[in-house]
Amino acid sequence: MIGVYLCDDEDVVRHQIQTALEWKIFVENYDMNVVCSTANAQELLDAVEDGKQGIYFLDVELKDKKWDGFRLGCELRQRDPHGTLVYITSYGDLAWRTFQYHLEAFDYIVKGPEPIGPSAAQCLSEIHAHLMAERQVPAETFTLRTGEMVRHVPLRDILFFETASVPHHVFLHTSSRRMDFLGSLNELEIQLGDQFIRTHRAYLVAADKIEAIDLKNNRLWAGGHECLLSRAGKAELRKKTGGSQ
Repeated sequence: MIGVYLCDDEDVVRHQIQTALEWKIFVENYDMNVVCSTANAQELLDAVEDGKQGIYFLDVELKDKKWDGFRLGCELRQRDPHGTLVYITSYGDLAWRTFQYHLEAFDYIVKGPEPIGPSAAQCLSEIHAHLMAERQVPAETFTLRTGEMVRHVPLRDILFFETASVPHHVFLHTSSRRMDFLGSLNELEIQLGDQFIRTHRAYLVAADKIEAIDLKNNRLWAGGHECLLSRAGKAELRKKTGGSQ
């Protein structure tokens, strides 16, 4: 059973969301339950079971000296890397803050003049559908540590790896972000196998993300990003694509 957690210090808003979530779970018979509904961030953290996947509805603008929704999200990410974060906010333009904090939010629910419960219930329905799809087709993931955080990135989201200017560091590129972690392309090439092609000593590119190749100028593109292509990389491309390059 998946635990659902709610933290919002506006009593009326929290009650609306909790009621809507509990009714949705009951009506749809979801394998979920509302474990904690609180105005206090620390109370929510104390209720979280480490190692168990959860769903977290978090108010961004918590009136707490220690916690706001994003700091709380960072702490939850460390305890529950696969958890689902949903942010509740009075503003509709805070998505960039999740990138600033290196967070992945499933959705944002904006407070307004209308009751917020239906939006929360619809969001839970979409989360349930997403989780069911993941169970049917388990996503292969690449696990890395960046700073103090452990992240799990679906392989399907990775465009390429690139050596960083700092020795023994590698950049992982997706369409929306770049993550720096300790590693080497030689080890990654062995670990990831034929799904990725070593196009250059500094680049390891997802084979299915290559969009265009310029053999004359030793360049290729993956997800709109330009990568280098060496002589050895051209040979690897020909070998792994059946000599079509």
